Amino acid sequence: MITPTIDTLRLFLHVLAASVWVGGQIVLGVLVPRLRASHPQAVKSAANGFARAAWPAFGLTVVTGIWSILELSISDTDSDYQVTLFVHVLLAVATAVFAVIHSVGRTKMALALGGALGLLTGLGAMFVGLLLRTGG
Repeated sequence: MITPTIDTLRLFLHVLAASVWVGGQIVLGVLVPRLRASHPQAVKSAANGFARAAWPAFGLTVVTGIWSILELSISDTDSDYQVTLFVHVLLAVATAVFAVIHSVGRTKMALALGGALGLLTGLGAMFVGLLLRTGG
């Protein structure tokens, strides 16, 4: 068996936390319309329960992401890698901004756009993160 390293642990925690953040949004997006139709009072409770897991997961993603960048010798990477890393970080910031808009929004438009754009940018961040690991 291949021996795991601290780098393996860091990457595992990063991917796990990102999976909770993005995967949870997908699951909640499927559940909310059904909950709204059958138990409208449960929607807020479900959203709050998700937030208790999602925001710490996002925080762990940020911490492990910064840790990964600190372990990287940027000057040893080519410009394609650097641009891809910038896009990855930009998408991660965008998903947080849209999630906050969704969380504090009071209109249907803010809730819908914040939720949809938060999910899309989260998916984009995950995809671009995989590009960084696999080289495309």
